[in-house]
Amino acid sequence: MALDALKGWTGSQKHVVAAAYLGWTLDAFDFFVLTFVVKDLLAQFGAKSAADILVAVTLTLAVRPLGAFLFGRLADDYGRKPILILNILLYSLFGFATAFAPSLSVFLIARGLFGVAMGGIWGIGASLAFESIPSKARGFVSGLLQSGYPSGYLVASLAFGAVHADFGWRGMFMAGLIPGILLAIYIYMVVPESPVWRRPPVVKLGKHLLHLVGVAVVLSAMLAALIHWGREEGLVYIVAAVVPLVIVGGLLTPFVRQHWKLAVYAILLMTGFNFFSHGTQDLYPTFLRVQHHFDDATVTFITVVLNLGAIVGGLTFASFSQSFGRRKTVILVALLALPVIYFWASGTTPVMLALGAFLMQICVQGAWGVVPVHLNELSPAGVRSTFAGTVYQLGNLIASVNAVFQAELAESGRQLLGLQHYSLALAVVACFAALLIATMMFLGPEAKDADMGRAAPASE
Repeated sequence: MALDALKGWTGSQKHVVAAAYLGWTLDAFDFFVLTFVVKDLLAQFGAKSAADILVAVTLTLAVRPLGAFLFGRLADDYGRKPILILNILLYSLFGFATAFAPSLSVFLIARGLFGVAMGGIWGIGASLAFESIPSKARGFVSGLLQSGYPSGYLVASLAFGAVHADFGWRGMFMAGLIPGILLAIYIYMVVPESPVWRRPPVVKLGKHLLHLVGVAVVLSAMLAALIHWGREEGLVYIVAAVVPLVIVGGLLTPFVRQHWKLAVYAILLMTGFNFFSHGTQDLYPTFLRVQHHFDDATVTFITVVLNLGAIVGGLTFASFSQSFGRRKTVILVALLALPVIYFWASGTTPVMLALGAFLMQICVQGAWGVVPVHLNELSPAGVRSTFAGTVYQLGNLIASVNAVFQAELAESGRQLLGLQHYSLALAVVACFAALLIATMMFLGPEAKDADMGRAAPASE
């Protein structure tokens, strides 16, 4: 099935897909580095609990809608290729800057800026790829693009084993800069612009400057709230600041306002998906290090196996969706995850945990592998980079509380049961997310094989 999808590709199409995949891989690497060094950051910054550090994960996820909206609008008006290059350079630089944070406050600022840059990559890369490839290849390419996320997690796992012992947590954050610069050069040299994209008749520079100022103001307010008013109050400010900006400035454009029901549905769907991925991935290294007290080599082994399962699942089920259908494939895989959850969260030996993690991530990324093509097929043509990326990241905003929620649930287990019960925290979120995804996909629309080779009318 995958070999059939690859037949007849041009060199340009191969470069486009490779660039989109690598962009998401390096982005995910820079994100997952943090999840491996929570224990180190606790000691570095004198934090009281893992939740105090994991608020950085929450912040990174919460500000991603800002980047999805800002960079998506730029890509729809100025082209996919130049904005993709800009995005990659920015997240690489902000990820590198994290290594030099002298305090927790500065660390949070760096992760917030990284989150804005991270937010733009997925929508731009996916729209560029799907607008460039044959329709018969969409399922396979969707799985390949989404497998960039576990691929980045896999690279972070390997880097943890190779870098952490000698260079510490700061070396982990430094590792992504050079690959990011090389990828930007590669895209500039060999990747073509989308054959579908065309510059709007009038590109309003002032509108984009206003968007940029708005993002800067809201991000500053969020960071100030988080740093100076405490975690709980800060999260309230995050939601209060981001939601109005994205809704008023992004989703309520004249064109998307016509499709508000689709937007609301897609946001709820992506909320489930983001709880599914972040709820089964972000705290897993901490679960292995803190609850099971495994050494670096064992944590590396289990997370490598985990991500191999994710890559297999994404490629397999996304390709399967090309014939079976997007909705039915996701429902099937989400429900298959339910019986796996117990073994995944309750294993006691490295081998049992590795096997459970492998099977769990086959299910998680098997469902996620369908997301890039499903969202892009549903997206209105004239705002594809903005719409798909923004609804995805708004789901991330809602699910951004996950890491702190799971950490606090585990801490409460320690107080009640005398142990840090990460197993319970992982299982509760995974069950909730799988059931929400299956329900939303059952109720929602499908646009399999929609025409994405059509340029949007000027009015869009």
